[in-house]
Amino acid sequence: MSRITGTTRVAGVIGRPVAHSLSPLIHNAWIDAAGLDAVYLALSPSGDWLGPFINGCRGGLVAGLNVTLPFKTHALELADRASERAWRAGAANLLLFGEDDQIAADNTDGLGLIAAFAAQAPGFDIVGQIVTVLGAGGAARGAAAALVGAGAAVVRLVNRTRERAEQIGEVLGDRIQVFGWDQLPAAFDGAAALINSTSLGLEGGEPLTLSLDGLPAAAVVMDMVYRPLRTPLLIAAAASGHTIVDGLEMLIGQARPSFEALFGQPPPVEVDVRALALAGPGAAA
Repeated sequence: MSRITGTTRVAGVIGRPVAHSLSPLIHNAWIDAAGLDAVYLALSPSGDWLGPFINGCRGGLVAGLNVTLPFKTHALELADRASERAWRAGAANLLLFGEDDQIAADNTDGLGLIAAFAAQAPGFDIVGQIVTVLGAGGAARGAAAALVGAGAAVVRLVNRTRERAEQIGEVLGDRIQVFGWDQLPAAFDGAAALINSTSLGLEGGEPLTLSLDGLPAAAVVMDMVYRPLRTPLLIAAAASGHTIVDGLEMLIGQARPSFEALFGQPPPVEVDVRALALAGPGAAA
């Protein structure tokens, strides 16, 4: 990393916890390759101090911040204006601080999801398809918004609490269908893709246990979790012959437009940040 100077452009990621994040590794690798006078940090304000912290970044003191759990919804509320993507997702994963003291919110998670499918399931075309999404939290809403925007015919949200999923449908329209967890066979019927947007299966957390019986053989299976890289869901899906898409590819996919927004240029294409993430300290594998 280049020496930090008085002109160094500062950006970062905020979350709690955030020490596990691969975003600093990814962005700083791009910064070094591009020869930028910039640095990308991981920051973890407490929930009580999120508002003062973000407001203290106004005026160009910080170029911008990526936002991860549990702050995405609150970050959107703190912004002065929001992109259509952020509004439809109901959350911000990117805040940009202008020299006019204004905070602009965006959400690149949906772009990351679509990019991950394009990279690891290039034969899959979302247009006109049925896609089943496990969960109804912020990640599910962002995924549903991206899928509807990309032309999915139906997005089926499967959640234990139907009310949360129904609220997403109220915002995103009649292409959203809601299923209870006990209706998985019906939610799988005819689906061209299955996406886990919950934290189930996360390393050290509660496992995701479900049978893929009834999921069409040609369906693509994606897990947003990237620790471990091969979650139990992806292992089971691969064993059943499904094409799989992992959460690391989505993380990288959302990082690319974030980097361009933060630093004013696309990331260098010659840097294999996936390989760095898999080989570096705290690797995703």
